[in-house]
Amino acid sequence: MSITVEDVKAALAVVIDPNTEKDYVSSRSVKNVRVGAAGDSVALDIELGYPARSQLAAVRAAVSTALLALPGVTQVDVNVQSKIISHTVQRGLKIMPNVKNIIAVASGKGGVGKSTTAVNLALALAAEGASVGVLDADIYGPSQPMMLGISGRPETTDGKTMEPLENHGVQVSSIGFMIDPDEPMVWRGPMVTQALQQLLEQTNWRDLDYLIVDMPPGTGDIQLTLSQKVPVTGAVIVTTPQDIALLDARKGLKMFEKVGIPILGVVENMSTHICSNCGHTEAIFGHGGGEKMCADFGVEFLGALPLTMAIREQADSGRPTVVADPDGAIAQIYKDIARKVAIKIAEKAKDMSSKFPSIVIKND
Repeated sequence: MSITVEDVKAALAVVIDPNTEKDYVSSRSVKNVRVGAAGDSVALDIELGYPARSQLAAVRAAVSTALLALPGVTQVDVNVQSKIISHTVQRGLKIMPNVKNIIAVASGKGGVGKSTTAVNLALALAAEGASVGVLDADIYGPSQPMMLGISGRPETTDGKTMEPLENHGVQVSSIGFMIDPDEPMVWRGPMVTQALQQLLEQTNWRDLDYLIVDMPPGTGDIQLTLSQKVPVTGAVIVTTPQDIALLDARKGLKMFEKVGIPILGVVENMSTHICSNCGHTEAIFGHGGGEKMCADFGVEFLGALPLTMAIREQADSGRPTVVADPDGAIAQIYKDIARKVAIKIAEKAKDMSSKFPSIVIKND
């Protein structure tokens, strides 16, 4: 008996995506099912909503195995690809035409490893095949040029906009490209907010799937203004386990909730200290603080990173962990966090603003 499209979908309804823990049928990932005239061949597309270059072979193998188990099927052609789309942002704001999703990486206070997390998150998404940019929004202490090993001045072709600089496959815009490294930014809040908006809107981002915004620390006027004027898809909160850092991180989380920005999850830095000599692990800043915070607010705990010399050395050298040691254990943690963030975004509602026509009322 020849198989049908319904038979194919029934077989795939029990194949679970290990990253989303959903089957490919109910998640609407199965596209363009074609059954050969003789009923012995099947071709289809699997469309993932998150970047997954390292996962494609495993997905293809799992789907092929399920289909080859169907009676009479001897040939299977499975095309697996990622399709990143724009998702909803705060009410009243429109997404940028050349940036599909903006992810704010924030912390309640400085010194918790926010910028290191932001750059490794960007590099991890790029490693999975996404088009990624980094906006260094920390005007008072721009660190992304150093972390990404980029120097020089941005170029402009029209005198009004500028081209992003690039390294490790990531587009970057930062006030650090335009000032002397030793020059202090003695600016008041309104000037900083204006500068950040110009960096965001006057940089010629090239069709980004994700723009990672390395936010300034704290919850003051700058952060609030950015949250109200920049179309953000979601926020990642970075903290350390200690109670003082968690107090400020909780305030940062509540700020995003008040302005309608979803919390994608919490990253705990410096979770444990690993001795570079003997390898002994010790929770010098406390234990379980980030997970408790997530339980209190009902958000996802994305992962915990150790306090190691390697992370600091690699970021200082302009080759953060994900590119310096891409197959290492710590890089894998960053990649796992990035995948969780991308999946959380993929599960959000699609942005439909471009589907609706503009309504103009004229008095005749």
